[in-house]
Amino acid sequence: MKILFNGEIREFDRDSISIVDLLKAGNVEMPDMVSVQHNGAFVEKTDYSSLLVKNNDEVDFLYFMGGGSR
Repeated sequence: MKILFNGEIREFDRDSISIVDLLKAGNVEMPDMVSVQHNGAFVEKTDYSSLLVKNNDEVDFLYFMGGGSR
């Protein structure tokens, strides 16, 4: 299957993949610091293991960084 993953086409040798498996495939070290969009909608962290990404889906990992004061 092919998905658009963070703006790049990625291929996987399966029909679907969970968000948890995508986090592992993307070598995300701190998954608690990542928000995920699937086909434009934010995914609840509780759904990461059950939501299956399929062929031609779009997934974006959004990393939030804290800032300091000026």
